[in-house]
Amino acid sequence: MFSKTLIEKLKSSQCTAVLTGAGISAESGVPTFRGKDGIWKKMKPQELASIEGFMKNPELVWEWYKMRREIISNVECNPGHKALARMEDFIPEFWLITQNVDDLHNKAGSRNVLELHGNILRNKCIKCQKIYTETDFDASSALPRCSCGGLLRPDVVWFGEMLPAEVLHSAFYAAKKCDVFLSIGTSAQVQPAASLPVLAKDSGAYVVEINEERTPISDYVDEVITGQSGEILPDLIKAVWG
Repeated sequence: MFSKTLIEKLKSSQCTAVLTGAGISAESGVPTFRGKDGIWKKMKPQELASIEGFMKNPELVWEWYKMRREIISNVECNPGHKALARMEDFIPEFWLITQNVDDLHNKAGSRNVLELHGNILRNKCIKCQKIYTETDFDASSALPRCSCGGLLRPDVVWFGEMLPAEVLHSAFYAAKKCDVFLSIGTSAQVQPAASLPVLAKDSGAYVVEINEERTPISDYVDEVITGQSGEILPDLIKAVWG
């Protein structure tokens, strides 16, 4: 399944960067935003994932995010998440960049995680920007508030909002520096994340796409492995490091 080149590149890698998307978490049962069963097919994004929608109807937005958190609380990280945490043990510099907000990479044991779109288990005040974990406030309240009086909102990136600058800067740094880049379970359609594999390739990295279907970057990368990451990644660990 794995080319000799990929095995050798990973075995000798001094810096590897990984980008993950909804596909890796879908294998754990987390609904994706695209595809026939995507959440966006049933909901109106601008009403539930924008600051305008939140200010118009914060109760509705909180109800939806509480539902999403309940879904996530009942899923477990899968062998793909765990394999990436294991891979970090073998490579001197390892960056895990994720578009997912479900916290499953942290739960699996990954240490250097860059969350491009935030984390659904965190909250922040719209007034003072103070960060709260899910246990730091009264979750039963329809409209939780900060100690400063401002409304709390999920600490995720909504439509029309900028990605966290420091996280994005680190992601681009990793893409430029790495010698191996893995793009896993992402549609390669959402910018700026979709540009990271291209940047890595242009910077000299060996770029591999692992996905259930081909994407817009498939013809550009060095290698495409089709299938579920939960099956492929554990086998890749065995093939490279035994």
